Amino acid sequence: MLVHLRRSVVAALFFLVLCGLVYPLAGTGLSQLAFHHQANGSLTADGSTLIGQQWSGPQWFQGRPSATVSPSGKPSPYDAMASGASNLGPRSKVLEHHVAVRAAALRNEGITPTNELVTSSGSGLDPDISPRSAYAQVDAVARARHLPRSVVAHLVATHVRQPELGFLGEPVVNVLELNLALSKLR
Repeated sequence: MLVHLRRSVVAALFFLVLCGLVYPLAGTGLSQLAFHHQANGSLTADGSTLIGQQWSGPQWFQGRPSATVSPSGKPSPYDAMASGASNLGPRSKVLEHHVAVRAAALRNEGITPTNELVTSSGSGLDPDISPRSAYAQVDAVARARHLPRSVVAHLVATHVRQPELGFLGEPVVNVLELNLALSKLR
């Protein structure tokens, strides 16, 4: 009986080391070598390209609004720890009010609102917008930055990411990457 007990303890320790240490360390090492930027959260000096950020004013391209709230119930825009949808349905008066306020703010900045510029994503953290929503902001951004419209439109065109493998998903524009490129324009 002690022989069986010893074998089971040795097997358990072996698989604990193999599955609990060796395998995760090998996966982490491989990801650091092959996909360093992604394995470290796709960070830039101004944040992660995987999480939306708040941009205000017509001089910046704006992403989808955030629906994240802190545990106390206060709005906490783009807080990854509070990721989640607003759970407001299509008949919600609160959602209708939020959309109307956001649409009015965009119109005041000279931007024609699109659906995704006035509604949040399922996670409340979406870093991407459609090319249509990016192009809707070109005139306002160009005017606010005193840049030719063609320069700003070309910047958007160069930041459109096509669907993965050519057919998975829709074309998108990462708002952080677009605004970083915009800040480098003179």
